[in-house]
Amino acid sequence: MGKLKLGVLASGRGSNFAAILRAIEEGRLTAEAKVLVSNREEAGALEVARQHHIPAYWLSSKDYDSPEAYDVAIAQLFDREEVNFVILAGYLRYITPEFINKYRNRILNIHPALLPSFGGKGMYGIRVHEAVLEYGCRVSGVTVHIVDEKYDAGPIVLQRCVPVLDDDTPESLAHRVLEHEHQIYAEAIQLFAEDRIRLEGRRVRIVPGSADY
Repeated sequence: MGKLKLGVLASGRGSNFAAILRAIEEGRLTAEAKVLVSNREEAGALEVARQHHIPAYWLSSKDYDSPEAYDVAIAQLFDREEVNFVILAGYLRYITPEFINKYRNRILNIHPALLPSFGGKGMYGIRVHEAVLEYGCRVSGVTVHIVDEKYDAGPIVLQRCVPVLDDDTPESLAHRVLEHEHQIYAEAIQLFAEDRIRLEGRRVRIVPGSADY
């Protein structure tokens, strides 16, 4: 694949996107952020991109006849910037099978829980942490996974556990989980940059790198 040229999809403030950019700037991630697209005009991620001189676009779904047409427009922007790897950074929109096929096994998402628990349609943001606490879990965490046609169901690349404290609120748990999100997402992307990912059915195998010998 060569150097990873990232196309980023985001709907919110862009904290994970900003963390990825920091990892690139600090030399922990050998990739280049080429373009960011948001489905929300007010998304903070757009400003994060602009501050780093990265092309940033807001595409309104009202301007397109179907989800497929919307994703075609995104793909055209990605093609223009020679994107070869896609990152979802808090992207709250259905991705069509056609788009997934175009970037098969080259789309990553991060989820603020240990999948397959507390995932699926409608499970995002503070709702996830509310559900974790309501269930009485002693451990939560973060999952980076490959995106397929089902919500939060693609092969798992990396996971990290985060303890649930007795006095946790959804907000305090979300804050601690987010700190781990900011670390693990860049780590997962770097594994692809180093060509260390092997997919065997649903199982992701990580082959040793030169520093692991």
